Amino acid sequence: MSEYRINDLAQVSGVSARNIRVYQDRGLLPPPTIRGRTGWYSEEHLVRLNLISRMLERGYTFATISELLHAAHYGMKVEHVLRAAPKGGRLRSIKRAATITFTELKKTLGADERAIGLSQKLGLLTKDGTHYAIRNPEVLEGAEALVKGGIDIDDLLERWVRVESDLTDVARSFVSIITDQYFDENLPDLSEEKLAKIAELIQTVRPMAHEIVETTFSRALDKEISRAIGDATTFFDAKQREAAGDSRATDGRTEEDDQ
Repeated sequence: MSEYRINDLAQVSGVSARNIRVYQDRGLLPPPTIRGRTGWYSEEHLVRLNLISRMLERGYTFATISELLHAAHYGMKVEHVLRAAPKGGRLRSIKRAATITFTELKKTLGADERAIGLSQKLGLLTKDGTHYAIRNPEVLEGAEALVKGGIDIDDLLERWVRVESDLTDVARSFVSIITDQYFDENLPDLSEEKLAKIAELIQTVRPMAHEIVETTFSRALDKEISRAIGDATTFFDAKQREAAGDSRATDGRTEEDDQ
């Protein structure tokens, strides 16, 4: 996969180095990978720059482009965002109270009893009398945006269940770095100093594993978003070719009429 310094990226993309930095500052373009003192950009950066340029040419503002990229980050389809920007969610006001009723969940998210039960199992909601306490308002608000964009709440929750299962395996893998090495029949006979060392190592696993998973997932997500946005450019290109074809056809008819 090709990598570029900022000046090289500017040359191949036709976007000035200054504007590349502006796009980064506005959150439209992910930062480069830093190795030593040099920032390196990938093909994903080039794809996104090309899309940003196309959208700017079509008259989209930075705010609109940012909204598109943000929506893509949460898995919404590009056409949903371009067709109509979602209005402010009801959960913005509900968020302050940190509780929500079954009726509000059904109206806002289209959730049924099964979906609510699954949300409780995942730790998103907790039963609180006749209401439900919101354990993670940001996730619930993101879910509202997806549902308004046409995503089925059951599909979203089922994917969450699969992710939870996958991450359980990931967590077990990291913890086993310690347990595979030290947890055997000799464990009870180790000195207090050795046991304290093992306990310290286990505590070291958490921040290290969290950083590895977060960094790796963020990189993988950026790649998938860039790939999806790259696929979206085909719709823009097809529309432009269609418009160009209509223009040529019109010009041809005009010439015949003139004759």
